[in-house]
Amino acid sequence: MGFFETLADRIDAVDSVVSVGLDPDPSRLPDTVTDADLPRWAFNRRIIDATHEHAACYKPNAAFYEDPDGWRALRETAAYAEGKGVPVLLDAKRGDIGNTARRYAEALDWVDAITVNPYLGRDSLQPFLDRADKGVFALCRTSNPGGADLQDLELASGEPLYQRVAALADVWNANDNVGLVVGATTPEELETVRDIVPEIPFLVPGVGAQGGDTEAAVEHGLASRPDLPVDVGLVNSSRGIIFAGEESSRPDDEATYFGAAGDAAKRLTKRLNRHR
Repeated sequence: MGFFETLADRIDAVDSVVSVGLDPDPSRLPDTVTDADLPRWAFNRRIIDATHEHAACYKPNAAFYEDPDGWRALRETAAYAEGKGVPVLLDAKRGDIGNTARRYAEALDWVDAITVNPYLGRDSLQPFLDRADKGVFALCRTSNPGGADLQDLELASGEPLYQRVAALADVWNANDNVGLVVGATTPEELETVRDIVPEIPFLVPGVGAQGGDTEAAVEHGLASRPDLPVDVGLVNSSRGIIFAGEESSRPDDEATYFGAAGDAAKRLTKRLNRHR
């Protein structure tokens, strides 16, 4: 099965398009996990236990694991999520050429999908694209304010750069494994990209702490494909779910802290499902 077939089955099974971003900032981890051998893994395991019933996918960001213990924690996290039946999308934003790209693509041996940076062109993405059973999400129109600095630049053809990236993604999609990253903080661009690529699923960040448009995220972020039983795409929230316990009634109590993450994932699922 290809990644989007697997994802469609997961979305159908849990009635959710929520991607839970696993970004275990060490400075924000609760005291209940800080004495563990691998605090980030201990934190993620509890988050997964609390949220997996509402998660279509988990999206760990590689930036929070860039040290030896971090990589150990990440591998344990990926294996545990897989054991719960939840796909794992590594948010790594890789993009390089030659042997470097091939080495980066080896991460797909132990995760189901990855984010990539398309700005070095097709050859930088080919080792990822060749993995027909894995998902490859290319950055297109990101949710951060500075994304406009480059992504909105007008080309000689008159189109902005992010629209050219969307069109190229369609060309690169020979294995039906390409998705795009398009932020919920730019709903007009989200709609525009959907018009360009009707059947390419999106990963839509920005609906949590960044305050993106949930209705637009669902209406334009999910792709309807004739070969899949449900519309497919992912709407991500990271801090708004995993650190919800900081605002709970008893943040020092482990069950209350992590229960708040489960409640946040459930609430987001219900909000998004109103528009599905």
